[in-house]
Amino acid sequence: MIQQRAMRVLVTLATSLCLAASALAADKPNVVILATGGTIAGAGAAATNSATYQAAKVPVDKLIAGVPELANVANVRGEQVFQIASESITNTHLLQLGKRVAALARQPDVQGIVVTHGTDTLEETAYFLNLVVHSDKPIVVVGSMRPGTAMSADGMLNLYNAVAVAASADAKGKGVLVTMNDEINSGRDVAKSVNIRTEAFKSQWGALGMVVEGKNYWFRAPVKRHTVNSEFDIDKIDALAPVEIAYGYGNMNDAALRAFAQQGVKAIISAGTGNGSVADRIVPVLKELHTKGIQIIRSSRIAGGFVLRNAEQPDDQYDWVVAHDLNPQKARILAAVALTSAQDAKSLQRIFWEY
Repeated sequence: MIQQRAMRVLVTLATSLCLAASALAADKPNVVILATGGTIAGAGAAATNSATYQAAKVPVDKLIAGVPELANVANVRGEQVFQIASESITNTHLLQLGKRVAALARQPDVQGIVVTHGTDTLEETAYFLNLVVHSDKPIVVVGSMRPGTAMSADGMLNLYNAVAVAASADAKGKGVLVTMNDEINSGRDVAKSVNIRTEAFKSQWGALGMVVEGKNYWFRAPVKRHTVNSEFDIDKIDALAPVEIAYGYGNMNDAALRAFAQQGVKAIISAGTGNGSVADRIVPVLKELHTKGIQIIRSSRIAGGFVLRNAEQPDDQYDWVVAHDLNPQKARILAAVALTSAQDAKSLQRIFWEY
């Protein structure tokens, strides 16, 4: 009899604990981590290897298991979308990832999404998602500058912060975010500025906020069009327009420009010097290519460059486009998306001003 009573007490206690755990889980937001590879999933031969390692080695389930504190801020599950170093990401990968993010964002049981990503092209993917995913739910792209095997690895805290931001109601409606080195940056503005330090990602207009011990502190909000206010929809895009970048430099020749034209590009981003300057010998080539239907977009190779229309070149006369404050790689992303619908320089310029 005593044993039966003890057993009933244990069963009742176990049931109560399960119900309490279920209630606690129900109170937390659900966050999905989409893993794509990169340094955050990398491994080095020794703890001293912070810059020499193999990227895209650790699967998403091990990434999550390595940060048990994630359970304190959200109910987390992971999906491995692909497993590659980010310099190898193609337009096809962007479309695959974008469609999956959009599908998850439509699910009522998903409150936030985190994308783990290699840092080399992280800013491009973040901007792409910012343009094409129609959701006000927090979407956070995160990576690390050191593999998890290195001393002072940054991936563990970066991932924790990313999940904390994605789980936060106050992160809604701010577009796609990048959470690295305790900062919260806009996916539109942020860029990788150095390749061997943990404070690699910066925005020329400043961070949107900080995340400290899982709490967000906001200082500004993005004003350019994004996500729910964007005219572009990933569910209506099956291919991106072919766009290439030509880097400007002293003694530049026209070989790359003509090679791109032969490949059938729809636009060329001229990563010019200074204020998007174009060498005198290159101007006639760009004018010629434009007459053949190729859009010419002037950007600047300078970090934090800002290209003014009709400064350095008579853009109105040549029917060229300026990239505003977007760096060449961001300008390529916007042009590749915009040219799925826009067909003329005037429409393109309007898009570059607004996004």
